[in-house]
Amino acid sequence: MNKIATVSAKHEHNKGDKTLYVIKIGGNVIDNSENLYRFLKDFNALPGFKILVHGGGKVATQLSETLGIEPKLVDGRRITDIETLRVVTMVYAGLINKNIVAQLQRFGNNAIGLTGADGDFIRAKKRPVKTIDYGFVGDIDENSIKPQNLVNLMEAGFTPVFCALTHDGEGQLLNTNADTIASALGVAMAKHYYTTLIYCFEKKGVLKDINDESSLIREIGPDYYDELKKEQVIHSGMLPKLDNAFAAIACGVKKVIIGHSNDLGQLKDDQPFGTHLINRL
Repeated sequence: MNKIATVSAKHEHNKGDKTLYVIKIGGNVIDNSENLYRFLKDFNALPGFKILVHGGGKVATQLSETLGIEPKLVDGRRITDIETLRVVTMVYAGLINKNIVAQLQRFGNNAIGLTGADGDFIRAKKRPVKTIDYGFVGDIDENSIKPQNLVNLMEAGFTPVFCALTHDGEGQLLNTNADTIASALGVAMAKHYYTTLIYCFEKKGVLKDINDESSLIREIGPDYYDELKKEQVIHSGMLPKLDNAFAAIACGVKKVIIGHSNDLGQLKDDQPFGTHLINRL
């Protein structure tokens, strides 16, 4: 126990006063130029180091349809065959990623657009075939991310902007869930920085009533989370997001916040923002 405490204290000492925000954005930001401009302006104004993670499934679906490639989804998850992989690579790593990087440059933020293959930052394993063959989809674990490479990049003055693509180390790109990438980055970087993980989406946070923005839940701990699941207040797409969030907190991430992208500026002004997930009640 003393050895663990000593190692933990050493990590805390090494962090100094360094803070890091790992922020994931979804389609509600990407698909709306006004929302994207506002978000990136607020993102740039946050103090400390920053990493941005994005997907782009809606744009990829639209391009697939234009090219005559029928999108294949099972329980909301994209089946990534070789044609779909080509499309998501064009959209995620090209169109969306470079647009975000260009927008950040206008604010004086020296952003650099990345896939997991660049700099060997994120390695994944192709998802094994069980009842469903997801194709070229990558799963990541605690050994997937090499944090020191990212530390070096950020200390050199760059802001990493990751799209939802990784690689297997054998020359194959893999489509990987952006929420999962953000969580894994948060955990990996928590050894080096006081890390806050933020999921920005189209609601003000976790709501008791999905149709009532005033029903925002400001704080959720593990026990309350179990209650909300039993009452089916939280279900479907929100479950993996919160599961990832609590797993990240258990692995050293200081704080996880879920909120609307338009409200991110409230963080800088020390105003209440979104739903905060904590490791105890």
